[in-house]
Amino acid sequence: MDVMLLAGTRPEAVKLAPLALALADHPHLRPFFVHSGQHPGMVEQALIPFGLPVDAWLDTPPRATGTQAELVSGLLPALDEVLRRVAPAAIVVQGDTTTGLAGALAAFWQGIPVVHLEAGLRTHDLAAPFPEEGTRQMISRIAALHLAPTPGAAAALRTEGVPRQRIAVTGNTVVDAVIAIAERDLPARDTALALLEMEIAEAGERLVLVTSHRRESWGEPLSRTLAAIELIVAEHSDVQVLFPVHPNPAVRDQVTAALGGTPRVTITEPLEYPDLVRALRIAELVLTDSGGIQEEAPTFGTPVLVLRDVTERREAIEAGCAWLVGTDTGLIADTAAKILRGDLHPTHAGNPYGNGNAAALSVAALEELLNLAPAPRTAAESR
Repeated sequence: MDVMLLAGTRPEAVKLAPLALALADHPHLRPFFVHSGQHPGMVEQALIPFGLPVDAWLDTPPRATGTQAELVSGLLPALDEVLRRVAPAAIVVQGDTTTGLAGALAAFWQGIPVVHLEAGLRTHDLAAPFPEEGTRQMISRIAALHLAPTPGAAAALRTEGVPRQRIAVTGNTVVDAVIAIAERDLPARDTALALLEMEIAEAGERLVLVTSHRRESWGEPLSRTLAAIELIVAEHSDVQVLFPVHPNPAVRDQVTAALGGTPRVTITEPLEYPDLVRALRIAELVLTDSGGIQEEAPTFGTPVLVLRDVTERREAIEAGCAWLVGTDTGLIADTAAKILRGDLHPTHAGNPYGNGNAAALSVAALEELLNLAPAPRTAAESR
């Protein structure tokens, strides 16, 4: 039986990849990976390190306005066609993207079970993050199986009336992904990262990794973050900043105008996933508004300053792996200084989002949904 895995962005592909690998070894289930085209080229790039192909691309019209309505109106007919042609036993959608919402709707209308990977994350504020909070809640209303990354996410679903038997707590598959890539210890492919890594090692310096891509961070909030980065560099002579910049021209222009030419600040293109994992491993500190990085960095014990006013990933905050600082220039710089001085330490109790077995637990939940006998366990798994 085919299980359709739908992705349109790099984070979706990274988090679906471990599930695709687990399904590829299953005696009765087979992954069928579909690229929605939401971010052209990004899904293929993300799957390459895992040795996974894209099985189908949606035939959608070119986008002119870039609005959510335009994207959904193009995705739905294409999804309807591919679902009818492939007739999967289930479809897996990930997270809070427009691709995930469109896939869930199209499958629901055809009576195909919707499996929501990374279900149950909530801020309970439809305006933050927007539109992602609303997207997650809408998918939750029609999902047949909710793969919750944490007990807290499962509790949020139960509070909303989702039956307990339709929820499986699995951990987050991004932990599976980051562990798999880190174990390969691939050298940096990005030239700027490779040079920066050598420079840091030779001079005994420390790396601060910065990412900022969320739409609500653009403009004045990003200006405050950039001012904080200038302060961090000025106050810590042994710090090098690496800032892979979002491809949006307005964001790139703003970052370049503020930090271009600043000593010890390196601005690069977005990093390929293995390079991002490498940067997370060697960084002393991460500043980010990314949801995925909040989940990945704790695997390496790397402290995270979350550049958002609210986060649906409270577990990292509560576990002492991350601190919510928003885009307040002073708070960012002061908290970074405490960490860099050693006055503030992350906990080392492990990653609150799992230990690398989320894909296996997700497959077990899929077997139960589809009334399949559990797959035979290997000798290693039986020990």
